[in-house]
Parts: sequence; structure tokens; C-alpha cells
Amino acid sequence: MIEVKTSSVSDGEFNRGVFATCDIKKGTMLHEAPVIAYPNEQHELIEQTLLADYAFEYGINHTAILLGYGMLFNHSYEPNATYEISFEKHTFDFYAYTDIKAGEEILINYNGDENDKELLWFDQD
Repeated sequence: MIEVKTSSVSDGEFNRGVFATCDIKKGTMLHEAPVIAYPNEQHELIEQTLLADYAFEYGINHTAILLGYGMLFNHSYEPNATYEISFEKHTFDFYAYTDIKAGEEILINYNGDENDKELLWFDQD
């Protein structure tokens, strides 16, 4: 259903993103990404690395690194996918927010809310 390919959205060294391999209906679960969580006070150490750009807030006191394809979804302020955090399963569960066509890149809003247009760190001056 999904695969990693070269992305024109990403401008990082590896330019990867997650793409649909078939048409996907709105509401379909795309991926269940396990997390490695760590206390927020350890994040200052992570901020000294490239991993800081990939970390997600994980509750009040923790930050998380996502496994699987979880860290490879690129950002859009008009996403076609969304995610929910399952603290019970310790996963980020990604779902189609809209219908997604085969070959289309799957994008999430890094703000955590599909409609949040607040500029992210990489869009600010």
C-alpha cells in the first residue's frame, strides 16, 4: 500500500518520502509506527543531531523517535494523511485524511492538526 521513494517535497540529503502504491480511501490505516520514547530533558542532547528534525512530541513529558516509515512522511499544510498517537500500543497510527491516488506522496501536517497553518521552524525566517 505504501513505499519509500525519492520526494520532490524534501530538500534533505536523502530526499525521501512515503508514497501510495495503490488508490487509498479516506480513513484507511496506512502505517502503524512503533515509538522509541525518551524524557523531554534528554531532548537537548538530540537537538545536537539531525534526529531533532524528526522527533515528535509524545505526551507531556516525552519525545519520540518513530520507527518504520514513521519518520519519513513529509510535511504539508494541506495534508492527505493524519496520525493518532496510541499510548496504549506505543505507536503513531497514520491514516488517509483524504482519498489518495496511486503514486501520490503521502503528507502529514507536522503541527499535529490537519488544519493548523502555524509556520514550522523550517518555514520561519
